Amino acid sequence: MSAILGFFWPVIYACSAYAVYRLIRFVTHPWFTHLRYLHGPPSASLFYGNLKEMFDTDNEVMLEERVEQYGKTYRYHGFLNMHRIFTTDLKAINHILTHSMDFQKPRASRFILSRIMGEGVLVVEGEEHRKQRRVMNPAFGPAQIRDLAGMFVNKAIELRDFWDSAITETNDSSRIDVFDGLTKTTLNVIGSAGFNYEFDALNPSKNSELLKAFNTVFSTNKQRFSVLPALQRAIPILRKLPGTRLKEFEEARDMMQRIGMELVQEKKAAVIQSLAAEKNGGSVGRNDVHGRDLLTTLIKANMATDLPDHLKLSDDDVVWQVPTFLVAGHETTSSGVTWCLYALTQAPEVQKKLREELFTLDTETPTMDELNSLQYLDAVVRETLRVHAPVAATIRESTKDTVLPLGTPYTDTRGQVHHSILLEKDTVVLIPILAINRAKSLWGEDSYEFKPERWESPPEAISEIPGVWSNMLTFIGGPRACIGYRFTLVEMKALIFTLVRAFEFELAVPANDIRKRSEMTQRPIVKSEIEKGNQMPLLVKRHVRA
Repeated sequence: MSAILGFFWPVIYACSAYAVYRLIRFVTHPWFTHLRYLHGPPSASLFYGNLKEMFDTDNEVMLEERVEQYGKTYRYHGFLNMHRIFTTDLKAINHILTHSMDFQKPRASRFILSRIMGEGVLVVEGEEHRKQRRVMNPAFGPAQIRDLAGMFVNKAIELRDFWDSAITETNDSSRIDVFDGLTKTTLNVIGSAGFNYEFDALNPSKNSELLKAFNTVFSTNKQRFSVLPALQRAIPILRKLPGTRLKEFEEARDMMQRIGMELVQEKKAAVIQSLAAEKNGGSVGRNDVHGRDLLTTLIKANMATDLPDHLKLSDDDVVWQVPTFLVAGHETTSSGVTWCLYALTQAPEVQKKLREELFTLDTETPTMDELNSLQYLDAVVRETLRVHAPVAATIRESTKDTVLPLGTPYTDTRGQVHHSILLEKDTVVLIPILAINRAKSLWGEDSYEFKPERWESPPEAISEIPGVWSNMLTFIGGPRACIGYRFTLVEMKALIFTLVRAFEFELAVPANDIRKRSEMTQRPIVKSEIEKGNQMPLLVKRHVRA
C-alpha cells in the first residue's frame, strides 16, 4: 500500500500545483493582460463584470451609446472581470469572419448550443464544420428554395385564415398576438420544408412529441440572467442537477434526436429504393438532389457517388441537423416577420404603399420569382432585417495568440496609438450586428429610422460591411455565414405578402411599452404585461379593397 501511495503522491502534488497555478493565472489575468490599457466601461460587478447589466437593460442601445463614448473598439468585462473586446471596426470584423479557424464560437456557447441542437452545423467548428457545410449546401441552393416557395405560401394562407376566424368572432378588429401565430406558422413551415413533418401547431389540440420538445427549448419567456450554465460547462457534476434548464434542453434534444433518427432511416431507405429503380444502377451525383424537403435533399447529397467517403456525413451527423433545422430554421423568420409587422404599424404610409404593390400581382399564390419581382416588398424586408436584425450580436473566441488588424486606430489609456490589437488565446470578441446595421457613420443620420426608400439608393459606405447578404451583418459573413438565409428571405416574403394583403395592422399598446428581449433571437415583450412572456399584440382588421 505504501508503495502505491508513494507512486501516486507526486502525481497528486503535481496536479494540485497545476490547478493552483491555473486558478491564480485566471484570477490575476485581468491585472496583467495588455488589454487592460483599452478604454472601456468600468466593471459593474466583481463576479458578473458587465454581462448582467447588458442582459437586464436594452442591450442594443447600451452598445450603441458606448461606441459614442469609447470609440469603435473597446474592452468590457466578462465573468470574474475577464477582459473581452467589443468592436464595430469593419476591417477587424472582416478579419474575424474570414478567419473562422482562428476565431470560433466560445466553448461555453458551443456547450449550451450542443445541449439544444447536438453536434450540428451551427455548433461544430473547424474541419467538421466544413465537411457538414459542404454536404448541406445543395439543400439550401436557389433551386431547392424555389421548389419550396409554394409550400411557404400555403402555410401563410393557413395563418391568414386562422387570424381571419378570430376577427370573425368580433366582426371588426381583434387584438391578436401575432408573435404567437408567426412562431407556430414558421414551425409548421420548417416541419414541412425540413423533413415533411406536419406539426399542425396552429391546432390547439395538437400535441406531438416533436412539438413538445420544441416548446421546451423555447419556453424561455421568463428567463433571468444566470451563471449556472457557465458553471455547468466548467463543472460536469453540476450538469446532473435536476430541474435545471440544461437538463430540460438535454431531454428535449434527446427526443428530437430519437425522432430525427427515425426520420433519417425512413428517408434514407426511400432514397435507396428510388435510386435502385433508376437506369444508371442507383448512382447519383451531387447535383442530382432535387427533392421537396431539406432532409431528403441532404441525404441524397450525402449519398452522392462522386463525393469521397471521407467527406460524407455519418447517420449521426445527419440526425443532428434535425434539431438544427428546427431551431435555427424557424426563429429568424418568426422574429423577422413579427418586427416587420410592428414596423408597419409605426409607419402607416409604408404599410399602405406596400399593400398597393402586393395587389399588383393578380394571384394569392405567387412563385418565388414573382415574390422577388416586388421591389418595395424587397426593400421592406431589407429594412426590417437592418433595423430589427433578429440576432443582435454574435461572439467569437480566439483559438491562439493573434493580431487583430484595425481600420480605425485607437488611443489607449496611456496615450499610445495602435493600428492593431494583440489578442491572447481565448480572448472573446463581441460583434454587434445590430449596432453596425444602424451605425450613423455608415447609414446616415436617419439610420435608426425604418425607411425602406433608402434601398433605392443605398449609401456607398455600406459596401465595406462584410456581410453575405445586402451589405448587412444580419446573416453575418465568411465561411460561417448563415447557410439558410435564402430560405428565410423567401419565407418572410411569402408571409408578408399574404398577411398584408389580407389585414391592416395597428399596435395594440403604446410603442414605448414594446421591448426586445434577446434570447436566441430578439423576441418581443410588453413591459406592462411582463408576466405574459413574449408577445406582440396588434389590432388586426380585415382589409377591404375598394
